[in-house]
Amino acid sequence: MDFGNADSWGAAIYFWIVPIVLGDAIFPPIPSEMAVITGGALSAEGRANVFLVAAISAFASWLGDMVVFQLFKRRLSHVLDRWRWGRKVHSGIHRAIAKAGRSSTYGTIIGARFIPGGRLATSAAAGIADVSVRGFSLCAGLGAVLWASWLVGLGYFTGSATKLPFWASSLIGVALGLVIGVVVGIIVTRRRGNRSPVDEPGPAEQGSPEPGTG
Repeated sequence: MDFGNADSWGAAIYFWIVPIVLGDAIFPPIPSEMAVITGGALSAEGRANVFLVAAISAFASWLGDMVVFQLFKRRLSHVLDRWRWGRKVHSGIHRAIAKAGRSSTYGTIIGARFIPGGRLATSAAAGIADVSVRGFSLCAGLGAVLWASWLVGLGYFTGSATKLPFWASSLIGVALGLVIGVVVGIIVTRRRGNRSPVDEPGPAEQGSPEPGTG
């Protein structure tokens, strides 16, 4: 593969996006944003189909979120501890949860993916908190569509506006996306929206009488 040839990238980008975006669900340092933005920049040059790039990116993002969510919801995260690399990933997940918090509001599930590491932390925390599969799946799906549309659109816009080689447009798009995405993600996750069922107070928290006081 000629890394400087847009035709080579245009033919391969569809196959690169899926493993990269899936891998990012568990290991955030994987540059999934770069891959998706590059797909958008290639689309601006007519080397890829913008709608197909967005659809593949959104599906891979949703699938990765569901894998992490089910792993923790079914209490199977200990499987990672069988391998050295798995133990590092497992400890990294818990560090991400500790840093991002255990918020399981629907708004957080949708918006945290715009914050570095937020996608992993939110998916794992939602699984630990027993958020409903349907609720998480819908929110992860909506978030994935918004995330993919934003990044592909960013790559397409920078590619169309700058007329630079696709790799240069991708770098510009990543820089813009990092700054704007963090700001938008923080705003979204701080808004008070509908809460998931796990956030509803239980009987003890609702002020139920203690034994012997009723």
